[in-house]
Amino acid sequence: MTSTSAERRHGEFKVPGGKLVVADLTVQDGRLADIVLSGDFFLEPDEALGRISQALEGLSAEAPLAALVQAVDEARADAVMVGFDPPAVGLAVLRALGRSTAWRDHAFELLDTGRQHPHMQMALDEVIARQVGAGTRPPTLRVWDWASNAVIIGSFQSLSNEVDLAAAERHEATVVRRISGGGAMFVEPGNTITYSLYVPATLVEGLSFAESYAFLDAWVIRALRELGVDASYVPLNDIASPAGKIGGAAQKRLASGAVLHHVTMSYDIDAAKMLDIIRIGREKLSDKGIKSAVKRVDPIRSQTGLSREKVIEAMLGHFRDSYGLEPASLDADTRAEAEELAAGKYRSDEWLRRVP
Repeated sequence: MTSTSAERRHGEFKVPGGKLVVADLTVQDGRLADIVLSGDFFLEPDEALGRISQALEGLSAEAPLAALVQAVDEARADAVMVGFDPPAVGLAVLRALGRSTAWRDHAFELLDTGRQHPHMQMALDEVIARQVGAGTRPPTLRVWDWASNAVIIGSFQSLSNEVDLAAAERHEATVVRRISGGGAMFVEPGNTITYSLYVPATLVEGLSFAESYAFLDAWVIRALRELGVDASYVPLNDIASPAGKIGGAAQKRLASGAVLHHVTMSYDIDAAKMLDIIRIGREKLSDKGIKSAVKRVDPIRSQTGLSREKVIEAMLGHFRDSYGLEPASLDADTRAEAEELAAGKYRSDEWLRRVP
């Protein structure tokens, strides 16, 4: 950002479980100026706030978060910050500069893509993420509706190590590879709840990959708790309850500036069939301290007593109440682009067997 405008800019960052930090500033000749920090935090001694503001003066408006945090940290010296910290100040500054955004800064769409087969599901994820990165589609939430059985492996997984192809064929499960990392998952129509979030990278600006998983999953954990499920986030990418694992997340950050974050949760999984198809190594089981792989997944149905449709309805209602959500339908251009990508990439042996 190199604007010489003295227009006043305003940014706010609410620390999760903490206090609000507000930054008001101008940008002059590409540098931060006239910075005023405020909020409902606690800081002792008072004079430290002036030192922190002064330390930010003159820094480049393109300075990375790490540089802003370092300046704040050095300026605070031995001051006590309660309810906020140097990264919170840095993020408030980035919000003022428009380089970091909050959920409420975006108008989310709920995209209905209808029932789709596995290759098309993979292609839709990539196409929609590209569109959000290009700015031709607003941030989007999509709940997948499966048209057939599938085994989905992560971008870096070995096909032969993870999947028993003969078993997959017996159970009429199409094996596909997605663009995000993570582990393999087995789905049948009606037995899982899979959703994707397509958001601009500004929404997770300043967060590590690990932190962004928790941040983007927080809404669904709240929604599950409202349904009576004692859900929690387990690093790096699991959603769990005291009764067992509920689901897992995977993520891909595109060079265009979009983040694809998708989650598959078990609703009423056929664990025996899953274990027949997916090769779960002893090392993975021993890491989780579990003898029986069947116990690794606990369906939402057993904990809520609700139909899959009612659970999804409650989840979407929570998202809508929290951030807003407008319905949208799959347009012809997106469908055509996804169909071409499904045929040319996701159905190809080259892609599926990229890691033999």
